[in-house]
Amino acid sequence: MGALEEIKSETQVVGLANLETFSNTLQALAENDKHIIVVTSDSRGSGKLVPFGAKFPEQLIEIGIAEQNLVGVAAGIASTGKKVFAVSPACFLTARSFEQIKNDVAYSDNPVNLIGISAGVSYGALGSTHHSLHDFAALRAVNNLIIAAPADNFETEQAIKQAAALDKPVYLRFGKKNMPHLPSTAERTFEFGKGREVLRGEDLVIIATGEAVYPALEAAERLHSGYQLQSSVVSMHTIKPLDYDLLAKVAQKGVPIITVEEHSIYGGLGEACASFLMENGFNNKFKIIGIPDEYTVTGSQNDIFNHYGISGEGITQVALTLLK
Repeated sequence: MGALEEIKSETQVVGLANLETFSNTLQALAENDKHIIVVTSDSRGSGKLVPFGAKFPEQLIEIGIAEQNLVGVAAGIASTGKKVFAVSPACFLTARSFEQIKNDVAYSDNPVNLIGISAGVSYGALGSTHHSLHDFAALRAVNNLIIAAPADNFETEQAIKQAAALDKPVYLRFGKKNMPHLPSTAERTFEFGKGREVLRGEDLVIIATGEAVYPALEAAERLHSGYQLQSSVVSMHTIKPLDYDLLAKVAQKGVPIITVEEHSIYGGLGEACASFLMENGFNNKFKIIGIPDEYTVTGSQNDIFNHYGISGEGITQVALTLLK
């Protein structure tokens, strides 16, 4: 079976929501590590942490709907040597608590793992107030903070294990949707700051992050089956530090590059890639697919993805335009 046929079959195997994998992985780690502490802002239900709290009641702290206090308390606990996971909806965690993230966590070098749940447009019809389309842009400007958005259950499990072992501040964002497994042809390694080549091709490069990786794979399959075009697909799970070596490697092919993200087209993955490419003399045709500068339409996550072209069909059309 070829790589594209494997993608078509394997990505139909749907796993858990990455948030479920986060909770399961954290619970498994806490079995043997009493230093793991979870702090939530009335989010144990939406964060899938009810089983964790039932099993380890002394390792979960409920702050209530007070996100700034959440981050401040988490930073204080982390300063005592505990491994802290601060869990809150991404839209509120990264906006209401921005100053605390900047000063109490990053500037003070407290190794808090900031877990942004229901990220991107996961809240769907609740609208722009509940969408986190700014988090990459805001947090990229903060020194001393790893920023990552795992694409599937494998990346999520590895990210949580590595975050727990690091002595550094980390921001991880998770959506609510059950995620297909990336195919086994993808590199089976995970490291913050190192993207994963899910698929290799010579006609086009699609770089995606988080829950936008699956639509990128769908586009690669469409381009292959309908137009005999071979696409490279990269899961760029870490937004900061960005994998500049991998970005340079795929750009050296000289083919068009498309970035795809569940985020504003301003300040996220696309602009990070564009900045590197321009500064280093690459002149590939380039397009950012994300949410434009407007209040998002109302609907489910799938509705919003389809409306803004974060879909197999939408990415395919952009690719064909660039390849003309």
